[in-house]
Amino acid sequence: SDLQKQEERGELLQPLIFVLLVLCSVLLYFKVSLMDPGFVKSEEEAGKSEEQSMVIPQVPSNIKMRRCGYCMVKQPMRAKHCQLCQHCVRRYDHHCPWIENCVGEKNHPLFIVYLSVQLVVLLWGGHIAWSGLNFERSWDWLQHNILLLMSFLLIVIFTIVVLLLLISHLYLISCNTTTWEFMSHHRISYLRHSELENPFDQGVILNLWRFFC
Repeated sequence: SDLQKQEERGELLQPLIFVLLVLCSVLLYFKVSLMDPGFVKSEEEAGKSEEQSMVIPQVPSNIKMRRCGYCMVKQPMRAKHCQLCQHCVRRYDHHCPWIENCVGEKNHPLFIVYLSVQLVVLLWGGHIAWSGLNFERSWDWLQHNILLLMSFLLIVIFTIVVLLLLISHLYLISCNTTTWEFMSHHRISYLRHSELENPFDQGVILNLWRFFC
């Protein structure tokens, strides 16, 4: 049969990989959006996180844990209260409306994996859409290809957004800082009172290693 011949020629391998990537992207989306981003649940956990954070010698020793004015837990260093989640999040990065969840200590690495897989899917989907467009200067051609053309333009927009988001996050990770720390440096006590601009930076390789491994 034609299907068996296509399989023998390896023509079904690429569509199968594409479908698996899409499925992987969807599963990662639900995993990142539903998992605990690193909520500060008790003062005992906060104390443990604080002890780990204070190991870094560049951070001023006079910076102590403060109690959150919203949920009344002791905030470990680099934690922040999220108004939307109604929780303090360890190593808070940002609240992502795309996944309707915070990006923090526990799900940040998986969030980067999700963005990477999503970018591959979008690039592949854009290539498929582009290959189906045979441009002709006629109204009939536009009527028959308007949906494909709009799909391609939409994929391009999403690809640019995901690419810029992934690049910005990888840059911040390589500096061992978060989006919140980068945007609000002047308002954060442990950064404002530090002699160094970024007391957590330990070099690109070590920063990436500690984040992903």
